[in-house]
Amino acid sequence: PPVMISGTITDRSGRTLTGQTPEAFWVSVCHARPFSVGLNCALGAEEMRPHIRALAQVADARISAYPNAGLPNEMGGYDETPAQTSSHLGEWARAGMVNIVGGCCGTTPDHIRAIAEAVEGVAPRAVPERAPRLRLSGLEMFEQGFQGEDAA
Repeated sequence: PPVMISGTITDRSGRTLTGQTPEAFWVSVCHARPFSVGLNCALGAEEMRPHIRALAQVADARISAYPNAGLPNEMGGYDETPAQTSSHLGEWARAGMVNIVGGCCGTTPDHIRAIAEAVEGVAPRAVPERAPRLRLSGLEMFEQGFQGEDAA
């Protein structure tokens, strides 16, 4: 059965709770050959964009994104409107960064409806084929080519 894997970038450091970069996160889960890999929660779309872009550059799987409706305000609520959230996700889709989009904390049915409208008719990201390479992960990703190839 298809496996969908989603992680969380915990703050503006750009790392997961365990300290991994998005690229290292991918390498640590790619052996499962997931249907998709992505990020959800903790960040609004604007803050999540560079991390989704990083995943899209290394993953040979579909990319999913479920941002919050912005960052929490001082009362713990979310202020980003459906138009704001959907504008970001529509741009990601047009840029070829994502395959599956939605919303997490603070998003409402109106957010989801606006996101669906923003991506309607946009071609999904083409899942790239990656050359065979040695890929290791710790906090960072390490990649080494084979016989005469340069490291990425």
